[in-house]
Amino acid sequence: MLKPTEARLEEARKKARDLLVQGRAKDAEIVKEREKAFAAQAEKASRLRALRLAREAADQAAEPVAKPAKKPAAKRVVVRARSAR
Repeated sequence: MLKPTEARLEEARKKARDLLVQGRAKDAEIVKEREKAFAAQAEKASRLRALRLAREAADQAAEPVAKPAKKPAAKRVVVRARSAR
């Protein structure tokens, strides 16, 4: 049989061990939730990217192939030096 002080010490150790195990289990659960949320966000971003690329490809395919409009020639401005007076 254990002495009263040893019994209290053993009981305190057991309680501390149990609290540690509970804390680690809680931390592991939080990590799993974060990983799940990250995976969901990554999947959503991937899906939206695929939709955007498909829309851009459809828009590009729908555009008629036209020659770019020719710009009119710019007028030249002649700058004359001022005569000294």
